[in-house]
Amino acid sequence: MSTSLEKLTRGGFSIGIELPLDNDWTPEGEARRQRDGRRPGVPDLASHAKLAQLAQLAQLAQLADTLGFRALWVRDVPLYDPSFGDAAQVFEVFSYLGYLAGVTRDILLGTAAVVLPLREPLLTLKSAATIQELSGGRLLLGVASGDRPVEYPLFGRDFESRGANFREQIALLRDGARSHLPPGLEVLPAARTPLPLFVAGLAQQTPEWIGEHMDGCLAYPGTPDDHRRRAASWRAVAGIKPYTSFIHLDLAADPHEPLQRHRFGARAGRLALIDELAAMREAGVQHIGLHFRRNRRPLDETLAEIASEVLPHFHDDQKENATWTSL
Repeated sequence: MSTSLEKLTRGGFSIGIELPLDNDWTPEGEARRQRDGRRPGVPDLASHAKLAQLAQLAQLAQLADTLGFRALWVRDVPLYDPSFGDAAQVFEVFSYLGYLAGVTRDILLGTAAVVLPLREPLLTLKSAATIQELSGGRLLLGVASGDRPVEYPLFGRDFESRGANFREQIALLRDGARSHLPPGLEVLPAARTPLPLFVAGLAQQTPEWIGEHMDGCLAYPGTPDDHRRRAASWRAVAGIKPYTSFIHLDLAADPHEPLQRHRFGARAGRLALIDELAAMREAGVQHIGLHFRRNRRPLDETLAEIASEVLPHFHDDQKENATWTSL
């Protein structure tokens, strides 16, 4: 059975999705937010609560799984700070992944990224190992040192020592806490395979340390030229370990609409999207997570179009099943 790292990079390049699956950053979404009295950046959770009726959240996650997207990525934002303008997704990250593991079958489940210095290390290990076990080995554990000073004193943590804390927690995650516990004690479930560790940024470390100790990179969104430079720097210290990033996508209904860049991504028809993803691949990116909060079209329709018309250009296992449209 292939590992989650092998599955992520199978074929050399893959496409996933960054949650939440919500398009609340559109003009229509902003109007709904104001109507509902929600704070800026907080997604609409009304339909997500109806678990007994297969909430929109579950349906879209299952659709992404069925359509062949390679991974679902979940951000870890412990506290909502309006000054950042983005609540990301609001659920506790490991609880959320446990839910997603139960409603999906094949798609990888990634964190982008767990802020290690804010968390109790042994419980982080237990949570990650639990998700790895319950999901059948689908976890991709993205980690970071955090960049929001306001959070640290609220959790009783020291902001200035977060780099040293990060290194200590990586060591604990790597050996399953065996060298950190008295004889006879252990953290269960014990991971059957090593937890795959991706890093967001440098986490207060040197590039050389990151390249040696981490399994993959979660890079900030950028253009193909941005990624060409960043991927080269990553390769210099990490070799062939995966380099991944994200795009905030607004997929136009007209397949011929040219690409128009916006912050963190672009609006484009599917032909321009294919060209952009191909350029990302050529730049050294091995996985892209698509973020849809700016997307103006219905998300189920958008996912279906990308699955039938875009994924076959990049996922070898979908080419023979693709539905091609004459343009």
